Amino acid sequence: MKTLTVFILCGGKSSRMQSEKGLVLFQEKPFIEHIIQAILPITNHIKLITASEEYNYLPYEKIPDLIVEKGPMGGVYTALSHSETEFNLILSCDIPLISTELLEELISKHTNEAGITVFASESKTHPLIGIYSKEIVPIIKEAIDSNELRMMDLLAKVPHQIINIEESENFHLTNINSADELDDLNINSI
Repeated sequence: MKTLTVFILCGGKSSRMQSEKGLVLFQEKPFIEHIIQAILPITNHIKLITASEEYNYLPYEKIPDLIVEKGPMGGVYTALSHSETEFNLILSCDIPLISTELLEELISKHTNEAGITVFASESKTHPLIGIYSKEIVPIIKEAIDSNELRMMDLLAKVPHQIINIEESENFHLTNINSADELDDLNINSI
């Protein structure tokens, strides 16, 4: 893959976390900085999908949702609509354990025929850690217009590729949605 843009979805109300999720501290550093640290060995072509000024301290372009209140689907739509590259790595802002190695595996195993490439284990699919083709924008727009906002439903509509991972690898792909989950993560990371 010659060129790749990385979009981190920083939107969302984060009602369970009670604060801006990407800025929640884990090991004394915001989630977003852990994610950027994993991306930088691959590329510095990073953009944040957010309308929040709280991310202004980071030196990356911030893009507000084109269509608000549409959850991750709206964020993916915004990212791909602004992208200048065919393939795009889309990541949620709540995955502080993501590693460069896992991202490199996703990129190296992606095939150009796939509109979306994601990781999955027997128990879980990770649609917000994936490679998305700019070509699927019309399909996403149609889903948004129909208010069909589940990412797994989108996956079913698009030629996609699943990269199978071991159940134990889910830990590094865990998204943290609540203070309790953050407490568990802190305990398990000691």
